[in-house]
Amino acid sequence: MTSKPTTAPKEGLPDRIVGLLRRNLPLALLDASIPFGAYLIPLVLRFNGSVPPAYWANFRAFVPIAAVIHVATNGFFGLYGQMWRYASVEEARRVVLAGAMAGTLVVLAATQAWAAIGTRPLPMSVVVLGATLSLIAFGVVRFQTRLFAFRRRFVPGDRTPVLVVGAGDAGAMLLKDLLRNHSLGLDAVGFIDDDHRKIGRSLNGVPVFGGRGQIPRLVQRMGIGQVLLAIPSAKGELVRDVAALCEEAGVSLRVLPSVSETVNRQVTAADIRELRIEDLLGRQQVETDLEAVAGFLRDRRVLITGAGGSIGSEIAHQVAAFGPSALILLDHDETHLHDTLTDLDPDVPAEYVLADIRDRARIFTLFARERPDVVFHAAAHKHVPILETHPHEALSTNMIGTANVADAAVAAGSRHFVLISTDKAIRPTSVMGASKRLAEHLVRTLDGKGCVFCAVRFGNVLGSRGSVVPTFLRQIARGGPITVTDPSMSRYFMSTQEAVQLVLQAAALSRGGEVFTLDMGEPINILDLARRLIRLAGRVPYRDIDITIVGPRPGEKLVEEVRDGEEEQMPSAHPSIAVSRPPLHDRATLRRALHELETLAVEGRMDELSARMKALSARARDFVSVGEPA
Repeated sequence: MTSKPTTAPKEGLPDRIVGLLRRNLPLALLDASIPFGAYLIPLVLRFNGSVPPAYWANFRAFVPIAAVIHVATNGFFGLYGQMWRYASVEEARRVVLAGAMAGTLVVLAATQAWAAIGTRPLPMSVVVLGATLSLIAFGVVRFQTRLFAFRRRFVPGDRTPVLVVGAGDAGAMLLKDLLRNHSLGLDAVGFIDDDHRKIGRSLNGVPVFGGRGQIPRLVQRMGIGQVLLAIPSAKGELVRDVAALCEEAGVSLRVLPSVSETVNRQVTAADIRELRIEDLLGRQQVETDLEAVAGFLRDRRVLITGAGGSIGSEIAHQVAAFGPSALILLDHDETHLHDTLTDLDPDVPAEYVLADIRDRARIFTLFARERPDVVFHAAAHKHVPILETHPHEALSTNMIGTANVADAAVAAGSRHFVLISTDKAIRPTSVMGASKRLAEHLVRTLDGKGCVFCAVRFGNVLGSRGSVVPTFLRQIARGGPITVTDPSMSRYFMSTQEAVQLVLQAAALSRGGEVFTLDMGEPINILDLARRLIRLAGRVPYRDIDITIVGPRPGEKLVEEVRDGEEEQMPSAHPSIAVSRPPLHDRATLRRALHELETLAVEGRMDELSARMKALSARARDFVSVGEPA
């Protein structure tokens, strides 16, 4: 026996009226009682407490009429049926319109009509003041949670007192959110701002005490439990200074996300997060031409190789926001591929493909079926020391795998192909750098074959798997020591979000054959980075966590380069992207060299393979095309 699905009975008009009265009657009755006091006070004051008997009689007849008028106008302007705890400026405007314009005017009109048939019921000053006091009282009743919130702000033990650094737009939005959301357990008791014009003033009743130098004193004096940095565009110098002052004061620092993390949306208190190393490094925010990127990706079929990796997964997330018609995620690691797919919005038209780019037949079959318009090739081996001892893996993935994907893109009629490269491809000294340099040459020789090819180089990505920051954090978690290869070693760093933003921008700018190099700011000394990470973890360098110098590893440079002097530099339409056109290589000659490298790998001659790859990447001019590539 099956049961029939039950449906809620339809609510008739009488039921709706009863429900409406039940919800709004208490407030309406309160509104109706307000005019008795609002008109009584000015009447008594008008006659210094000795109200003539005639006016008392008129008052008893007039006030019920005024109460009905006020309640009716309040209802007309929608002052019932609202959730006043979350009321905004729009609701405040309605209160003013109902009380000042409609309520007062109608009451005055009723007074004049009364006077026309006899005497004026109450003095005009009493009527005007009574209507004004009614308006104020209606507003107080509805906004009392906002007006008297300060009484709850300083309840001991109720919430954690916090200082907000930054009394600008973001700080104001954060404060409003904290006042609304008591469940966050944070109570903003003061602002810190270096703008002397703001010091001594208040924002929503919260004072601006002074500049950032006041943090230690205020923390001690006011029992501050946390400092919130509400400057999404803060540079690294400011963040480091505030972090140092908080460390001195013994209080934790949390931050609002940067502009690049909150594209197209406002920040809220829910966005507050712990301080991260990229906040301390503090690169200036990237300006992205979203319209150009959207035009490049919207309604396109986009395929991403290495979609389970740090860069590939971030490309997937950012591309998904621009409305592609299909998003094809390719990786040979099922776990990482699954993680990327499950992190995407369910409404994104995404599918995953478990495949290895080294399997040429499989890649060609896949491209013939999916017909991608845009290909982002992020699949690669990237760890320098490991590839020094396994050059055949660098050859198989970074070069042969790249050639397979690029050839398949041409065969499938793809419109754009973007190779994710590295700054290590500039005058490479490692197998990894050499393999990526030769991969750049391989894809650029295909430009003009019906597909626009380009390569994008950038440095180290903060937080990517296997990179220096997660490695250092694991060493800190184990109690140290942190191992640094050389005290003078430095690297360029970018956040994953910033790097991918610029990758998408470069792809939209490409007209074919370019190598784009992203502006990576100033290099960061690795030893300084280690010290910052130790402090960020609440430890003291060399006391709590030791730092050991272990010497450079095979293939590593002390300082990475960002420009190749032998490459033709070209103007760019974006200030954070440099464009170059290295000499174009002869495709047939380069492919023959690739087959020679494969032979060395098959024969197990790894030392020769490594030396040959580095030599080929350094001898670029040996492959320069003197005519049309074969």
